[in-house]
Amino acid sequence: MSYADRVFVSMCRDILDNGTSTEGEKVRPVWPDGTPAYTIKKFGVVNRYDLREEFPLLTLRRTALKSATDEILWIWQQKSNNIHDLHSHIWDEWADEDGSIGKAYGYQLGVKHQYKEGMMDQVDRVIYDLKNNPFSRRIMTNIYVHQDLHEMNLYPCAYSMTFNVTQRKGEDKLTLNGILNQRSQDVLAANNWNVVQYSVLLHMLARECDMYVGELVHVIADAHIYDRHIPIIEELIARPQFDAPKFTLNPDVHDFYKFTRNDVSVENYVTGEQITNIEIAI
Repeated sequence: MSYADRVFVSMCRDILDNGTSTEGEKVRPVWPDGTPAYTIKKFGVVNRYDLREEFPLLTLRRTALKSATDEILWIWQQKSNNIHDLHSHIWDEWADEDGSIGKAYGYQLGVKHQYKEGMMDQVDRVIYDLKNNPFSRRIMTNIYVHQDLHEMNLYPCAYSMTFNVTQRKGEDKLTLNGILNQRSQDVLAANNWNVVQYSVLLHMLARECDMYVGELVHVIADAHIYDRHIPIIEELIARPQFDAPKFTLNPDVHDFYKFTRNDVSVENYVTGEQITNIEIAI
């Protein structure tokens, strides 16, 4: 059975059984009809995935691997904040008439900063350090920039990645691990989507830096299930679970900036029925 399924089911069961409700409280999100969107939430959820052992795609329902990859490349590779550079419509409701989401996500990763080694943006700094200072404890990104929050159409949810390199006994090559910090997560809509995205990112950066891929640790400050999602989650986590698929990253690409959404693929991906038209609180 898929490890990602077991983690997801356990997390959802814990939130539903032991979480706290925001019903009746003053909450910011609303449903499209204007009704307050309440949640059941858990604070400080931490999930670990060993990417060398298994790629964490849910089998309870299908996660769109290429679309998830497209979005992470939009942010980390293109460093874009314009939805016209995306192949999906997941950001449409946060974009202005020109397609911009403001100074958010990819915009922040593309800002160049002064380092001793010269001007670099955050992504290029990560790659530089992984290649030149792999055991540094300072290899990280942060897109939650307070001075620009008022110009972001959506505050970043997944806001920071910390990279840490280890060397396993008996191996010459190093292993790349990462911690994804997320302030808030809609578990039904986004949990496995984000896990898959940052797993792909670790695979790509490991390839660029000639390392093995290691662990992804996902830290969620506020992991929540919206009130209208509870019946869907209950049905989802009761479904049969299947074996994890085999993930492949195009072996001919070694440059992070040359990967595309078509360079990722999976074999033997058996899943339950897709859930469509999930209502999203905004």
